[in-house]
Amino acid sequence: MSLIVIGLLGGLITGISPCIIPVLPVIFLTGGAQSARFGAGGPDGPAPAGRGRPYLVILGLVLSFTLVTLLGTVVLGALNLPQDVLRWFGIGVLVLIGIGLLVPRFEQLLEKPFQRLASRREVANRGSGFGVGLALGAVFVPCAGPVLAAIIVAGSTGRIGFDTVLLTLSFAVGVAIPLLFFALAGRGLIERIKAFRTRERGIRMAAGIAMLALAVGLAFNVPQQLQRLVPDYTAGLQRDLTDNPDARRALDLGGLVNDENRELDKCSNGAEELESCGTAPSIKGIAQWLNTPDGSAVSLEDLRGRVVLIDFWAYSCINCQRSIPHVVAWDAAYRDAGLTVIGVHSPEYAFEKDAANVAAGAEDFGITYPVALDNDLATWTNYRNRYWPAHYLIDADGTVRHVAFGEGNYAATEKLVRELLESADPEADLPAATEVDDATPDSGDRTRETFLGWSKEVNFGGDEDYRDGEADFAFPGDQPADSFALDGRWSLETQYASPATDAGGGIRLSFHAREARVVLAGEGEITLRLDDGATKTVEVSGVPRSYEVAADLDGDAHVVDLVVPRGVEVYSFTFG
Repeated sequence: MSLIVIGLLGGLITGISPCIIPVLPVIFLTGGAQSARFGAGGPDGPAPAGRGRPYLVILGLVLSFTLVTLLGTVVLGALNLPQDVLRWFGIGVLVLIGIGLLVPRFEQLLEKPFQRLASRREVANRGSGFGVGLALGAVFVPCAGPVLAAIIVAGSTGRIGFDTVLLTLSFAVGVAIPLLFFALAGRGLIERIKAFRTRERGIRMAAGIAMLALAVGLAFNVPQQLQRLVPDYTAGLQRDLTDNPDARRALDLGGLVNDENRELDKCSNGAEELESCGTAPSIKGIAQWLNTPDGSAVSLEDLRGRVVLIDFWAYSCINCQRSIPHVVAWDAAYRDAGLTVIGVHSPEYAFEKDAANVAAGAEDFGITYPVALDNDLATWTNYRNRYWPAHYLIDADGTVRHVAFGEGNYAATEKLVRELLESADPEADLPAATEVDDATPDSGDRTRETFLGWSKEVNFGGDEDYRDGEADFAFPGDQPADSFALDGRWSLETQYASPATDAGGGIRLSFHAREARVVLAGEGEITLRLDDGATKTVEVSGVPRSYEVAADLDGDAHVVDLVVPRGVEVYSFTFG
Protein backbone atom coordinates (compact mmCIF):
# COMPACT_ATOMS: atom_id res chain seq x y z
CA MET A 1 0.00 0.00 0.00
CA SER A 2 2.91 2.37 0.73
CA LEU A 3 4.31 1.71 -2.74
CA ILE A 4 0.94 2.34 -4.37
CA VAL A 5 0.42 5.60 -2.51
CA ILE A 6 3.97 6.84 -3.17
CA GLY A 7 3.74 5.80 -6.82
CA LEU A 8 0.38 7.47 -7.39
CA LEU A 9 1.37 10.69 -5.64
CA GLY A 10 4.75 10.75 -7.38
CA GLY A 11 3.03 10.26 -10.73
CA LEU A 12 0.44 12.95 -10.02
CA ILE A 13 3.16 15.43 -9.10
CA THR A 14 5.13 14.54 -12.24
CA GLY A 15 1.94 14.85 -14.29
CA ILE A 16 1.62 18.52 -13.34
CA SER A 17 5.35 19.32 -13.39
CA PRO A 18 7.14 21.52 -15.97
CA CYS A 19 8.57 18.45 -17.73
CA ILE A 20 5.05 17.63 -18.96
CA ILE A 21 4.56 20.95 -20.76
CA PRO A 22 6.22 19.92 -24.09
CA VAL A 23 3.82 16.98 -24.59
CA LEU A 24 0.64 18.82 -23.58
CA PRO A 25 -0.12 20.32 -27.04
CA VAL A 26 0.09 16.87 -28.61
CA ILE A 27 -2.10 15.35 -25.87
CA PHE A 28 -4.59 18.21 -26.24
CA LEU A 29 -4.85 17.99 -30.04
CA THR A 30 -4.35 14.31 -30.84
CA GLY A 31 -5.84 12.83 -27.69
CA GLY A 32 -8.67 15.26 -27.12
CA ALA A 33 -9.49 17.53 -30.04
CA GLN A 34 -9.45 14.75 -32.65
CA SER A 35 -12.06 12.78 -30.74
CA ALA A 36 -14.49 15.70 -30.77
CA ARG A 37 -17.67 15.47 -32.85
CA PHE A 38 -17.62 17.65 -35.97
CA GLY A 39 -19.89 18.35 -38.90
CA ALA A 40 -23.27 19.93 -39.54
CA GLY A 41 -24.82 17.95 -36.76
CA GLY A 42 -22.80 19.87 -34.19
CA PRO A 43 -21.80 17.97 -31.09
CA ASP A 44 -24.07 15.11 -32.09
CA GLY A 45 -22.59 14.82 -35.56
CA PRO A 46 -20.24 12.09 -36.74
CA ALA A 47 -16.82 11.80 -35.07
CA PRO A 48 -13.72 11.38 -37.28
CA ALA A 49 -12.04 9.43 -34.50
CA GLY A 50 -13.33 7.13 -31.78
CA ARG A 51 -14.72 8.65 -28.60
CA GLY A 52 -12.41 6.40 -26.66
CA ARG A 53 -9.38 7.97 -28.31
CA PRO A 54 -8.23 10.03 -25.27
CA TYR A 55 -8.22 6.91 -23.11
CA LEU A 56 -6.33 4.86 -25.70
CA VAL A 57 -3.73 7.58 -26.30
CA ILE A 58 -3.03 7.71 -22.57
CA LEU A 59 -3.12 3.90 -22.31
CA GLY A 60 -0.53 3.64 -25.07
CA LEU A 61 1.63 6.22 -23.33
CA VAL A 62 1.38 4.41 -19.99
CA LEU A 63 2.18 1.02 -21.54
CA SER A 64 5.12 2.30 -23.57
CA PHE A 65 6.45 4.34 -20.66
CA THR A 66 6.24 1.35 -18.29
CA LEU A 67 7.94 -1.09 -20.65
CA VAL A 68 10.70 1.32 -21.68
CA THR A 69 11.38 2.34 -18.09
CA LEU A 70 11.50 -1.18 -16.69
CA LEU A 71 12.97 -3.16 -19.57
CA GLY A 72 14.55 -0.62 -21.91
CA THR A 73 18.01 -0.52 -20.32
CA VAL A 74 18.19 -4.28 -19.82
CA VAL A 75 17.01 -5.17 -23.33
CA LEU A 76 19.15 -2.58 -25.09
CA GLY A 77 22.16 -3.62 -23.05
CA ALA A 78 21.60 -7.25 -23.98
CA LEU A 79 21.37 -6.28 -27.65
CA ASN A 80 24.40 -3.99 -27.35
CA LEU A 81 22.37 -1.02 -28.60
CA PRO A 82 22.69 2.64 -27.54
CA GLN A 83 20.51 3.53 -24.57
CA ASP A 84 18.78 6.34 -26.47
CA VAL A 85 17.70 4.22 -29.45
CA LEU A 86 14.12 3.91 -28.15
CA ARG A 87 13.89 7.65 -27.69
CA TRP A 88 15.03 8.24 -31.28
CA PHE A 89 12.61 5.60 -32.51
CA GLY A 90 9.79 7.38 -30.71
CA ILE A 91 10.84 10.70 -32.25
CA GLY A 92 10.86 9.07 -35.69
CA VAL A 93 7.35 7.72 -35.22
CA LEU A 94 6.13 11.15 -34.15
CA VAL A 95 7.63 12.64 -37.32
CA LEU A 96 5.90 10.06 -39.54
CA ILE A 97 2.52 10.53 -37.86
CA GLY A 98 2.91 14.31 -37.95
CA ILE A 99 3.63 14.28 -41.68
CA GLY A 100 0.67 11.95 -42.18
CA LEU A 101 -1.61 14.43 -40.44
CA LEU A 102 -0.44 17.21 -42.73
CA VAL A 103 -0.26 15.21 -45.99
CA PRO A 104 -3.12 12.73 -46.47
CA ARG A 105 -1.34 11.00 -49.38
CA PHE A 106 1.63 10.25 -47.14
CA GLU A 107 -0.78 8.85 -44.57
CA GLN A 108 -2.15 6.53 -47.26
CA LEU A 109 1.37 5.32 -48.01
CA LEU A 110 1.84 4.50 -44.33
CA GLU A 111 -1.41 2.55 -44.39
CA LYS A 112 -0.59 0.38 -47.41
CA PRO A 113 1.44 -2.28 -45.55
CA PHE A 114 -1.52 -2.75 -43.21
CA GLN A 115 -4.37 -2.71 -45.70
CA ARG A 116 -4.94 -6.45 -45.32
CA LEU A 117 -5.08 -6.24 -41.55
CA ALA A 118 -8.30 -5.78 -39.70
CA SER A 119 -6.72 -2.97 -37.70
CA ARG A 120 -6.05 -0.80 -40.73
CA ARG A 121 -7.69 2.19 -39.07
CA GLU A 122 -5.13 1.98 -36.28
CA VAL A 123 -2.50 3.25 -38.71
CA ALA A 124 -4.53 6.23 -39.75
CA ASN A 125 -4.57 8.93 -37.17
CA ARG A 126 -8.37 8.78 -37.35
CA GLY A 127 -8.18 5.51 -35.42
CA SER A 128 -7.81 4.87 -31.74
CA GLY A 129 -4.59 6.85 -31.21
CA PHE A 130 -2.97 3.96 -29.37
CA GLY A 131 0.10 4.18 -31.63
CA VAL A 132 0.45 7.89 -30.87
CA GLY A 133 0.47 7.04 -27.18
CA LEU A 134 3.14 4.39 -27.68
CA ALA A 135 5.41 6.90 -29.41
CA LEU A 136 4.79 9.53 -26.74
CA GLY A 137 5.64 7.03 -24.00
CA ALA A 138 9.07 6.43 -25.48
CA VAL A 139 9.96 10.13 -25.51
CA PHE A 140 8.22 10.77 -22.19
CA VAL A 141 10.67 8.63 -20.17
CA PRO A 142 13.26 11.39 -19.45
CA CYS A 143 10.72 13.27 -17.28
CA ALA A 144 12.12 11.89 -14.02
CA GLY A 145 11.49 12.73 -10.38
CA PRO A 146 12.67 10.91 -7.25
CA VAL A 147 10.13 8.10 -7.57
CA LEU A 148 10.87 7.53 -11.25
CA ALA A 149 14.60 7.65 -10.49
CA ALA A 150 14.18 4.73 -8.10
CA ILE A 151 12.28 2.81 -10.79
CA ILE A 152 14.96 3.53 -13.41
CA VAL A 153 17.76 2.38 -11.10
CA ALA A 154 15.88 -0.84 -10.38
CA GLY A 155 15.26 -1.40 -14.07
CA SER A 156 18.82 -0.59 -15.16
CA THR A 157 20.26 -3.04 -12.63
CA GLY A 158 17.76 -5.77 -13.47
CA ARG A 159 16.03 -5.71 -10.07
CA ILE A 160 12.55 -6.00 -11.54
CA GLY A 161 10.32 -7.71 -9.03
CA PHE A 162 6.70 -7.43 -7.99
CA ASP A 163 7.41 -4.30 -5.93
CA THR A 164 9.11 -2.60 -8.88
CA VAL A 165 6.26 -3.39 -11.27
CA LEU A 166 3.69 -2.28 -8.69
CA LEU A 167 5.46 1.04 -8.10
CA THR A 168 5.92 1.62 -11.84
CA LEU A 169 2.31 0.93 -12.69
CA SER A 170 0.98 3.10 -9.86
CA PHE A 171 3.37 5.88 -10.91
CA ALA A 172 2.23 5.58 -14.54
CA VAL A 173 -1.43 5.72 -13.48
CA GLY A 174 -0.66 8.80 -11.39
CA VAL A 175 0.93 10.50 -14.41
CA ALA A 176 -1.96 9.44 -16.63
CA ILE A 177 -4.67 11.08 -14.52
CA PRO A 178 -3.74 14.75 -15.19
CA LEU A 179 -2.87 13.93 -18.82
CA LEU A 180 -6.24 12.26 -19.37
CA PHE A 181 -7.97 15.21 -17.72
CA PHE A 182 -6.13 17.53 -20.11
CA ALA A 183 -7.10 15.42 -23.16
CA LEU A 184 -10.77 15.31 -22.15
CA ALA A 185 -10.68 19.04 -21.49
CA GLY A 186 -9.37 19.52 -25.02
CA ARG A 187 -12.24 17.53 -26.47
CA GLY A 188 -14.79 19.42 -24.41
CA LEU A 189 -13.35 22.79 -25.42
CA ILE A 190 -13.42 21.94 -29.12
CA GLU A 191 -17.02 20.72 -28.94
CA ARG A 192 -18.20 23.81 -27.07
CA ILE A 193 -16.67 26.39 -29.38
CA LYS A 194 -18.83 26.71 -32.47
CA ALA A 195 -16.00 27.95 -34.68
CA PHE A 196 -14.20 24.61 -34.32
CA ARG A 197 -17.13 22.34 -35.19
CA THR A 198 -16.56 22.44 -38.96
CA ARG A 199 -12.80 22.62 -38.90
CA GLU A 200 -11.71 19.02 -38.53
CA ARG A 201 -9.02 19.42 -41.19
CA GLY A 202 -7.58 22.48 -39.47
CA ILE A 203 -7.35 20.65 -36.16
CA ARG A 204 -5.65 17.69 -37.86
CA MET A 205 -3.07 20.05 -39.33
CA ALA A 206 -2.55 21.76 -35.98
CA ALA A 207 -2.01 18.33 -34.40
CA GLY A 208 0.51 17.45 -37.11
CA ILE A 209 2.42 20.70 -36.57
CA ALA A 210 2.42 20.16 -32.81
CA MET A 211 3.73 16.63 -33.25
CA LEU A 212 6.50 17.70 -35.61
CA ALA A 213 7.42 20.59 -33.32
CA LEU A 214 7.68 18.18 -30.39
CA ALA A 215 9.85 15.78 -32.41
CA VAL A 216 12.21 18.54 -33.58
CA GLY A 217 12.33 20.03 -30.10
CA LEU A 218 13.21 16.67 -28.55
CA ALA A 219 15.93 16.11 -31.14
CA PHE A 220 17.59 19.40 -30.18
CA ASN A 221 16.82 19.19 -26.42
CA VAL A 222 14.59 22.28 -26.59
CA PRO A 223 12.34 21.03 -23.74
CA GLN A 224 15.31 21.22 -21.37
CA GLN A 225 15.86 24.86 -22.32
CA LEU A 226 12.17 25.65 -21.90
CA GLN A 227 12.11 24.02 -18.48
CA ARG A 228 14.84 26.44 -17.33
CA LEU A 229 12.42 29.28 -18.03
CA VAL A 230 9.65 27.73 -15.91
CA PRO A 231 10.21 27.45 -12.15
CA ASP A 232 10.01 23.88 -10.90
CA TYR A 233 6.91 24.47 -8.83
CA THR A 234 6.69 20.78 -7.91
CA ALA A 235 10.20 20.33 -6.47
CA GLY A 236 9.02 20.97 -2.92
CA LEU A 237 6.19 18.46 -3.31
CA GLN A 238 8.62 15.81 -4.57
CA ARG A 239 10.92 16.38 -1.61
CA ASP A 240 8.07 16.26 0.88
CA LEU A 241 6.87 12.99 -0.64
CA THR A 242 10.19 11.13 -0.69
CA ASP A 243 12.45 12.73 1.92
CA ASN A 244 11.42 10.60 4.89
CA PRO A 245 12.55 7.19 6.22
CA ASP A 246 9.34 5.36 5.31
CA ALA A 247 9.46 6.53 1.70
CA ARG A 248 13.16 5.73 1.36
CA ARG A 249 12.57 2.22 2.67
CA ALA A 250 9.68 1.74 0.28
CA LEU A 251 11.70 3.03 -2.67
CA ASP A 252 14.46 0.52 -1.98
CA LEU A 253 12.00 -1.85 -3.69
CA GLY A 254 13.52 -4.77 -1.82
CA GLY A 255 16.23 -4.77 -4.47
CA LEU A 256 19.12 -3.56 -2.33
CA VAL A 257 19.13 -6.80 -0.38
CA ASN A 258 19.92 -9.85 -2.49
CA ASP A 259 21.57 -13.22 -2.10
CA GLU A 260 25.00 -11.69 -2.69
CA ASN A 261 24.87 -9.01 -0.01
CA ARG A 262 22.37 -10.36 2.51
CA GLU A 263 25.01 -11.24 5.11
CA LEU A 264 26.76 -7.88 5.05
CA ASP A 265 24.52 -6.91 7.96
CA LYS A 266 26.68 -9.19 10.12
CA CYS A 267 29.52 -6.65 9.85
CA SER A 268 29.52 -3.69 12.21
CA ASN A 269 30.99 -0.39 11.09
CA GLY A 270 34.57 0.12 12.20
CA ALA A 271 34.88 -3.03 14.30
CA GLU A 272 38.20 -3.57 16.08
CA GLU A 273 38.15 -7.34 15.45
CA LEU A 274 37.60 -9.46 12.36
CA GLU A 275 34.02 -10.50 11.65
CA SER A 276 32.48 -12.90 9.12
CA CYS A 277 29.95 -11.24 6.83
CA GLY A 278 29.41 -13.62 3.92
CA THR A 279 30.99 -13.96 0.52
CA ALA A 280 31.91 -10.61 -0.99
CA PRO A 281 29.36 -9.32 -3.53
CA SER A 282 30.64 -9.20 -7.09
CA ILE A 283 31.98 -6.14 -8.84
CA LYS A 284 29.44 -5.51 -11.59
CA GLY A 285 28.22 -2.97 -14.12
CA ILE A 286 31.62 -1.34 -14.55
CA ALA A 287 31.89 1.11 -17.45
CA GLN A 288 35.69 1.01 -17.67
CA TRP A 289 38.76 -0.13 -15.77
CA LEU A 290 41.84 2.01 -15.15
CA ASN A 291 45.32 0.84 -14.14
CA THR A 292 44.81 -2.72 -15.43
CA PRO A 293 46.55 -4.42 -18.39
CA ASP A 294 44.76 -3.22 -21.54
CA GLY A 295 41.84 -2.09 -19.38
CA SER A 296 40.91 -5.67 -18.51
CA ALA A 297 38.33 -6.30 -15.79
CA VAL A 298 39.22 -7.56 -12.31
CA SER A 299 37.20 -10.42 -10.83
CA LEU A 300 37.07 -11.17 -7.13
CA GLU A 301 36.93 -14.88 -7.93
CA ASP A 302 40.29 -14.60 -9.69
CA LEU A 303 41.76 -13.03 -6.55
CA ARG A 304 41.15 -16.02 -4.27
CA GLY A 305 44.26 -16.52 -2.16
CA ARG A 306 44.88 -12.77 -1.87
CA VAL A 307 43.47 -10.32 0.63
CA VAL A 308 41.35 -7.65 -1.08
CA LEU A 309 40.46 -4.13 0.04
CA ILE A 310 37.63 -2.44 -1.87
CA ASP A 311 37.57 1.33 -1.50
CA PHE A 312 34.46 3.23 -2.67
CA TRP A 313 35.51 6.77 -3.53
CA ALA A 314 34.88 9.81 -5.75
CA TYR A 315 37.73 12.04 -6.84
CA SER A 316 36.17 15.39 -5.88
CA CYS A 317 34.99 14.20 -2.43
CA ILE A 318 37.06 15.86 0.30
CA ASN A 319 36.41 12.98 2.68
CA CYS A 320 37.91 10.63 0.10
CA GLN A 321 40.83 12.97 -0.45
CA ARG A 322 41.80 12.61 3.21
CA SER A 323 41.26 8.85 3.14
CA ILE A 324 43.09 8.01 -0.09
CA PRO A 325 46.65 8.63 1.23
CA HIS A 326 46.07 5.80 3.71
CA VAL A 327 44.79 3.47 0.99
CA VAL A 328 47.69 4.36 -1.32
CA ALA A 329 50.14 3.69 1.50
CA TRP A 330 48.58 0.29 2.25
CA ASP A 331 48.78 -0.66 -1.42
CA ALA A 332 52.46 0.31 -1.59
CA ALA A 333 53.34 -1.45 1.67
CA TYR A 334 51.39 -4.70 1.30
CA ARG A 335 50.90 -5.38 -2.42
CA ASP A 336 53.88 -7.73 -2.56
CA ALA A 337 52.72 -9.38 0.66
CA GLY A 338 49.38 -10.43 -0.84
CA LEU A 339 47.07 -7.38 -0.71
CA THR A 340 45.08 -6.22 -3.74
CA VAL A 341 43.39 -2.82 -3.51
CA ILE A 342 40.49 -2.04 -5.85
CA GLY A 343 39.16 1.49 -6.02
CA VAL A 344 35.48 1.54 -7.02
CA HIS A 345 34.88 5.06 -8.27
CA SER A 346 31.18 5.78 -7.68
CA PRO A 347 30.33 9.27 -8.98
CA GLU A 348 28.28 11.83 -7.13
CA TYR A 349 28.42 14.37 -9.97
CA ALA A 350 27.86 13.77 -13.68
CA PHE A 351 31.36 15.07 -14.49
CA GLU A 352 32.79 12.33 -12.28
CA LYS A 353 31.63 9.77 -14.83
CA ASP A 354 34.19 10.97 -17.36
CA ALA A 355 37.07 8.49 -17.54
CA ALA A 356 39.61 11.22 -18.30
CA ASN A 357 38.57 13.18 -15.22
CA VAL A 358 38.84 10.10 -13.01
CA ALA A 359 42.20 9.16 -14.50
CA ALA A 360 43.53 12.66 -13.82
CA GLY A 361 42.23 12.50 -10.25
CA ALA A 362 43.79 9.07 -9.71
CA GLU A 363 47.13 10.34 -11.00
CA ASP A 364 46.99 13.38 -8.70
CA PHE A 365 46.45 11.09 -5.70
CA GLY A 366 49.19 8.65 -6.74
CA ILE A 367 46.73 5.80 -7.26
CA THR A 368 48.28 2.94 -9.23
CA TYR A 369 45.97 0.12 -8.12
CA PRO A 370 42.97 -0.92 -10.31
CA VAL A 371 40.12 1.57 -10.47
CA ALA A 372 36.62 0.52 -11.56
CA LEU A 373 34.35 3.22 -13.00
CA ASP A 374 31.01 2.39 -11.39
CA ASN A 375 29.12 5.05 -13.35
CA ASP A 376 25.71 3.44 -12.93
CA LEU A 377 26.31 2.71 -9.23
CA ALA A 378 25.77 -0.98 -9.91
CA THR A 379 28.56 -2.18 -7.61
CA TRP A 380 27.72 0.55 -5.09
CA THR A 381 24.16 -0.82 -5.00
CA ASN A 382 25.33 -4.44 -4.91
CA TYR A 383 27.25 -3.63 -1.72
CA ARG A 384 24.29 -1.64 -0.34
CA ASN A 385 26.78 1.14 0.17
CA ARG A 386 25.84 4.64 1.30
CA TYR A 387 29.13 6.35 2.09
CA TRP A 388 32.12 8.09 0.53
CA PRO A 389 34.62 6.68 1.40
CA ALA A 390 33.79 3.10 2.41
CA HIS A 391 36.22 0.20 2.89
CA TYR A 392 35.35 -3.48 2.57
CA LEU A 393 38.10 -5.89 3.63
CA ILE A 394 37.92 -9.38 2.10
CA ASP A 395 40.00 -12.39 3.17
CA ALA A 396 41.81 -14.88 0.94
CA ASP A 397 38.71 -17.11 0.81
CA GLY A 398 36.52 -14.29 -0.53
CA THR A 399 34.65 -13.53 2.72
CA VAL A 400 34.00 -9.97 3.88
CA ARG A 401 35.69 -9.62 7.28
CA HIS A 402 35.52 -5.89 8.00
CA VAL A 403 33.73 -2.75 6.85
CA ALA A 404 34.51 0.87 7.68
CA PHE A 405 32.32 3.75 6.56
CA GLY A 406 33.53 7.32 6.28
CA GLU A 407 36.84 8.71 7.43
CA GLY A 408 38.97 7.49 10.30
CA ASN A 409 39.48 4.06 11.85
CA TYR A 410 42.61 3.65 9.73
CA ALA A 411 44.76 2.05 12.42
CA ALA A 412 42.12 -0.61 13.11
CA THR A 413 41.67 -1.32 9.41
CA GLU A 414 45.40 -1.67 8.83
CA LYS A 415 45.73 -3.96 11.85
CA LEU A 416 43.08 -6.25 10.38
CA VAL A 417 44.74 -6.13 6.95
CA ARG A 418 47.93 -7.40 8.56
CA GLU A 419 46.05 -10.15 10.41
CA LEU A 420 44.46 -11.41 7.21
CA LEU A 421 47.78 -11.33 5.34
CA GLU A 422 49.43 -13.36 8.08
CA SER A 423 46.51 -15.81 8.08
CA ALA A 424 46.76 -16.25 4.30
CA ASP A 425 50.53 -16.73 4.42
CA PRO A 426 52.00 -17.34 7.90
CA GLU A 427 55.48 -16.99 6.44
CA ALA A 428 54.80 -13.59 4.93
CA ASP A 429 57.40 -10.98 5.83
CA LEU A 430 55.27 -7.91 6.51
CA PRO A 431 56.79 -4.44 6.54
CA ALA A 432 56.29 -2.07 9.44
CA ALA A 433 52.88 -0.43 9.75
CA THR A 434 52.43 2.65 7.62
CA GLU A 435 52.66 6.09 9.18
CA VAL A 436 50.18 8.44 7.54
CA ASP A 437 48.74 11.23 9.67
CA ASP A 438 45.02 10.84 10.35
CA ALA A 439 43.50 14.17 9.31
CA THR A 440 39.94 13.12 10.08
CA PRO A 441 38.10 16.08 11.65
CA ASP A 442 36.15 15.52 14.83
CA SER A 443 32.46 14.97 14.16
CA GLY A 444 30.42 18.17 14.36
CA ASP A 445 33.38 20.57 14.33
CA ARG A 446 32.90 21.72 10.76
CA THR A 447 30.26 23.00 8.35
CA ARG A 448 28.54 20.34 6.28
CA GLU A 449 29.32 19.93 2.60
CA THR A 450 27.64 22.75 0.68
CA PHE A 451 26.27 22.32 -2.87
CA LEU A 452 25.46 25.21 -5.22
CA GLY A 453 23.51 23.32 -7.90
CA TRP A 454 19.80 24.09 -7.56
CA SER A 455 18.82 20.40 -7.41
CA LYS A 456 21.12 19.74 -4.42
CA GLU A 457 21.30 23.18 -2.83
CA VAL A 458 22.42 23.05 0.77
CA ASN A 459 22.99 25.92 3.21
CA PHE A 460 21.78 28.81 1.04
CA GLY A 461 21.46 31.81 3.34
CA GLY A 462 20.21 34.49 0.95
CA ASP A 463 16.78 36.09 0.83
CA GLU A 464 15.92 34.96 -2.71
CA ASP A 465 14.30 31.78 -4.01
CA TYR A 466 17.00 29.32 -5.06
CA ARG A 467 15.74 27.62 -8.21
CA ASP A 468 16.67 26.69 -11.76
CA GLY A 469 17.50 29.49 -14.22
CA GLU A 470 18.98 33.00 -14.11
CA ALA A 471 18.24 35.38 -11.25
CA ASP A 472 19.63 38.45 -9.48
CA PHE A 473 21.03 38.04 -5.98
CA ALA A 474 22.31 40.31 -3.22
CA PHE A 475 24.15 39.55 -0.01
CA PRO A 476 21.70 39.59 2.93
CA GLY A 477 22.13 42.05 5.76
CA ASP A 478 22.33 39.27 8.34
CA GLN A 479 23.61 36.03 6.82
CA PRO A 480 23.13 32.88 8.95
CA ALA A 481 26.13 30.95 10.18
CA ASP A 482 27.23 27.95 8.09
CA SER A 483 25.66 29.23 4.90
CA PHE A 484 26.49 30.84 1.57
CA ALA A 485 24.91 33.76 -0.29
CA LEU A 486 25.29 35.12 -3.81
CA ASP A 487 25.67 38.63 -5.22
CA GLY A 488 25.04 39.68 -8.82
CA ARG A 489 23.28 37.80 -11.59
CA TRP A 490 23.82 34.06 -11.52
CA SER A 491 22.74 31.11 -13.63
CA LEU A 492 21.75 28.16 -11.44
CA GLU A 493 22.20 24.79 -13.13
CA THR A 494 21.44 21.31 -11.83
CA GLN A 495 24.89 20.73 -10.37
CA TYR A 496 26.60 24.13 -10.30
CA ALA A 497 26.15 27.90 -10.32
CA SER A 498 27.97 30.35 -12.58
CA PRO A 499 27.88 34.14 -13.09
CA ALA A 500 25.55 35.11 -15.91
CA THR A 501 27.13 38.44 -16.89
CA ASP A 502 30.58 39.76 -17.74
CA ALA A 503 30.56 41.62 -14.42
CA GLY A 504 30.94 38.28 -12.64
CA GLY A 505 29.42 37.49 -9.29
CA GLY A 506 30.19 37.21 -5.61
CA ILE A 507 29.88 34.41 -3.07
CA ARG A 508 29.97 35.01 0.69
CA LEU A 509 30.65 31.83 2.62
CA SER A 510 30.17 31.56 6.38
CA PHE A 511 31.71 28.38 7.81
CA HIS A 512 33.60 26.81 10.67
CA ALA A 513 36.35 24.32 9.89
CA ARG A 514 40.11 23.91 9.85
CA GLU A 515 40.21 23.88 6.09
CA ALA A 516 37.85 24.71 3.23
CA ARG A 517 37.95 23.71 -0.43
CA VAL A 518 35.81 24.49 -3.46
CA VAL A 519 35.08 22.42 -6.58
CA LEU A 520 35.44 24.62 -9.68
CA ALA A 521 35.53 24.21 -13.45
CA GLY A 522 35.86 26.38 -16.53
CA GLU A 523 38.36 29.13 -17.25
CA GLY A 524 39.13 32.21 -15.19
CA GLU A 525 40.69 33.64 -12.05
CA ILE A 526 38.76 33.92 -8.79
CA THR A 527 39.73 36.16 -5.88
CA LEU A 528 39.26 35.11 -2.25
CA ARG A 529 39.32 37.39 0.80
CA LEU A 530 39.22 35.84 4.28
CA ASP A 531 37.86 37.70 7.30
CA ASP A 532 41.39 38.25 8.63
CA GLY A 533 42.15 40.37 5.56
CA ALA A 534 44.24 37.77 3.75
CA THR A 535 43.59 37.57 -0.01
CA LYS A 536 44.65 35.23 -2.74
CA THR A 537 43.78 34.36 -6.32
CA VAL A 538 43.07 30.96 -7.79
CA GLU A 539 43.56 30.14 -11.45
CA VAL A 540 40.77 27.88 -12.67
CA SER A 541 41.27 25.86 -15.82
CA GLY A 542 39.70 22.75 -17.26
CA VAL A 543 37.49 20.05 -15.83
CA PRO A 544 35.99 20.21 -12.33
CA ARG A 545 38.49 19.74 -9.53
CA SER A 546 38.98 20.76 -5.93
CA TYR A 547 40.82 24.00 -5.06
CA GLU A 548 41.94 25.24 -1.66
CA VAL A 549 39.99 28.11 -0.13
CA ALA A 550 41.67 28.22 3.28
CA ALA A 551 43.85 25.90 5.34
CA ASP A 552 45.44 25.69 8.79
CA LEU A 553 42.55 27.50 10.44
CA ASP A 554 41.58 27.30 14.11
CA GLY A 555 38.25 25.54 13.49
CA ASP A 556 36.24 28.57 14.62
CA ALA A 557 33.71 30.52 12.56
CA HIS A 558 35.06 32.37 9.51
CA VAL A 559 33.75 34.27 6.51
CA VAL A 560 35.31 34.29 3.06
CA ASP A 561 34.26 36.38 0.06
CA LEU A 562 34.85 35.05 -3.44
CA VAL A 563 34.76 37.12 -6.63
CA VAL A 564 33.96 34.77 -9.50
CA PRO A 565 34.30 35.75 -13.16
CA ARG A 566 31.99 34.65 -15.91
CA GLY A 567 33.07 31.32 -17.35
CA VAL A 568 33.78 29.67 -13.99
CA GLU A 569 31.41 27.03 -12.63
CA VAL A 570 31.10 26.62 -8.84
CA TYR A 571 29.94 23.17 -7.73
CA SER A 572 30.40 22.83 -3.98
CA PHE A 573 32.34 23.70 -0.85
CA THR A 574 33.79 20.99 1.37
CA PHE A 575 35.25 21.39 4.82
CA GLY A 576 37.76 19.59 7.01
